[in-house]
Amino acid sequence: MENAVAALRRFNRAYTSFAGLLDARYNGSDMSLAEARALYEIAHGARLASDIQAVLRLDPGYLSRIVRGFQTRGWITRGRGADARQRPIELTPAGRDAFSALDRTTHDRAAGQLAGLADADRQALTAALDSMRALLGGGGVAPYEIRTFRAGDMGMIAARQAILYEPYGWGRPMEALLGEVTAAFVRHFKPGRDQCWIAERAGVMAGSVMLVDAGDGVAKLRLLYVEPWARGLGIGGALVDRCVAFARDAGYARIALWTHTVLASARRIYAAAGFHLTETAIHHDFGRPEQGETWELDLADIAREA
Repeated sequence: MENAVAALRRFNRAYTSFAGLLDARYNGSDMSLAEARALYEIAHGARLASDIQAVLRLDPGYLSRIVRGFQTRGWITRGRGADARQRPIELTPAGRDAFSALDRTTHDRAAGQLAGLADADRQALTAALDSMRALLGGGGVAPYEIRTFRAGDMGMIAARQAILYEPYGWGRPMEALLGEVTAAFVRHFKPGRDQCWIAERAGVMAGSVMLVDAGDGVAKLRLLYVEPWARGLGIGGALVDRCVAFARDAGYARIALWTHTVLASARRIYAAAGFHLTETAIHHDFGRPEQGETWELDLADIAREA
């Protein structure tokens, strides 16, 4: 935790200097940073002072002074409302001109700061910035997207799950198994019969699952996981739904999976998708007794329900 705190503070210090946020006036304009941000929100649809306050988390009194200043400059008009925070705000032509000039200056400055970076470095920076915004709960980030796997994903899947399962005491045996499963998937991948899906939030891997041909009309669901910071968004269920739809379209008769009784969240996802527990057995694969479970879904049942 302390390392993360120190890293965030280092970034904040570096970025405030890099972006010129310590200047009294923002980007050479006659506005402070707070005024510039408030004007941005109004230009992008914020109609009430309460909306601006919710986004920027400004002191109500301070925001009220900013809004009055915009009125004095002739940049906004205000309609009627129950109180000051509920009076609709609209930009005037002068206000739109002021915002357009600031927006153009800000864009050009950012473009100049990025001009010296190679394309690959700009892409890496974009992904890192999106990741930071997603992890810190920044607004405007899509909940998640699901895509099929690409180069590098298997190593990430194995690494993240090895770390996430470490508190269960499964250690190196689990890490070895994860490496074997992901390597076998890539080595023996059969298009149209196998697939792996990655859930991403703002470019950051938030979870994954794979489906492989187990023979005799059976598809095997493997390595479902969701990152702790991405739970509660429905990612696990959406990934399982992708498996079910793919298996049905590929002509499989049923889907089987192996999990553990201790993984309660995963078991709830499987049950919600229509899987049924068919077998339990104690094993010692991870160095101590664990109760494994086999779950199955008859795709003929899904077809009949549809």
